[in-house]
Amino acid sequence: QVQLAESGGGLVQPGGSLRLSCTASGTRFSIYTMGWYRQGPGKQRDLVASITPKGDTNYGDFGKGRFTVSIDNAKRTVYLQMNDLKPEDTVVYYCYADCEVDDVMRGYWGQGTQVTVSS
Repeated sequence: QVQLAESGGGLVQPGGSLRLSCTASGTRFSIYTMGWYRQGPGKQRDLVASITPKGDTNYGDFGKGRFTVSIDNAKRTVYLQMNDLKPEDTVVYYCYADCEVDDVMRGYWGQGTQVTVSS
């Protein structure tokens, strides 16, 4: 199994920045993709950005322009740098990873981290 541990959420003023981190841990697994989704109350979970170990990125509509995803393969950690944050960015951000464990591919989710943008 794979566990995802997120950190970096919190309260920030409009126009401010935050960096989210998510570290994957477990035994005998390979990472194919890691990334971030966001979900507001009563809304669907939407892609923010994803990245492969090779550095290929994919940004959803919410991630384009102000957010940057990166990965540290040695640490098995994905980051989301969020700049110029707006009140509408106030949602829960979930880390996601597609991993192969014992030849079985599946997706894993973190527990979510709240980001609140408010003055």
